[in-house]
Amino acid sequence: MSDSRVHHHQFDTGNPLAQRNVLIAVIITVVMMVIEIAGGAYFNSMALLADGWHMSSHALALGLAYGAYVAARYLAHDQRFCFGTWKIEILGGFTSAILLSVVAAAMLFYSVERLFNPVTIYYNQAILIAVIGLGVNLVCAWLLKDNHHHSHDEHSHHSHHHHVHHHDLNQKAAYLHVLADAATSVLAIIALLAGKFFHLNWLDPVLGIVGSGLVAVWAFGLIKSTSKILLDAEMDEPVVDEVREVIHEMSSNIQITDLHVWKVGKGKYACILALFSPIPLSADAVREKLSIHEELVHISVEINHQHRTHI
Repeated sequence: MSDSRVHHHQFDTGNPLAQRNVLIAVIITVVMMVIEIAGGAYFNSMALLADGWHMSSHALALGLAYGAYVAARYLAHDQRFCFGTWKIEILGGFTSAILLSVVAAAMLFYSVERLFNPVTIYYNQAILIAVIGLGVNLVCAWLLKDNHHHSHDEHSHHSHHHHVHHHDLNQKAAYLHVLADAATSVLAIIALLAGKFFHLNWLDPVLGIVGSGLVAVWAFGLIKSTSKILLDAEMDEPVVDEVREVIHEMSSNIQITDLHVWKVGKGKYACILALFSPIPLSADAVREKLSIHEELVHISVEINHQHRTHI
């Protein structure tokens, strides 16, 4: 017999629209990849083959992003995940960020190699490939752009609002992959046009190096944001100070002896709180006071009336 009072632990509802758009982006990318590889093999074009295999790395990353969405939804009611399956999506974003850094390293390696060992460039064919690739990436980027929503949390003892951005980091990872490919295509078009009309052949590998640096910066930012969530490094978030503020407002005699806050969804946090109180105090009263912060979706409170060492 089910009990309606049982607290569920699936705190994130997922992102079905992003999941659908990632799937479309995967299909478009794979189709373009197959066309480029097949065309390169048929026409003996190394440029076309290279671009096709380069696109395969992004197809793999997009596939990982889609797989993370599917796994998170499929395992949503699996009792082994004590705080839901949202972090599967974050793990997908982290893995994509690692792949993005590998792409940046490969771009740097081949660009430096081309700088010291220039090869004959077939400009007309290469420009056409770059333009088509840019078009495909722009379509995918439009599909994957994170139109994140904002939430305004009004606090009853203050006259200010918190403006919170809820980002889907799995979607952002997929978006950065196609954006990196688009940026690479733009730089390639600029370099190829300069080489064709102004004979600046050295500009192609130089802009490749610039592009690798840009991709590396994006990858590092994504690794930083996803790893912070995976490692539960959330104790510097504003919500932690808000919890302390609520307890202090209840009574200056109440001491926080233990406090843990970590993220369990987009803009959603769980909190474990242990208090020493010399005055009568119930856990329900504390939870009620903390409930004004809507981002706190799971609150566990322990009240001790015998003094413990302050932490």
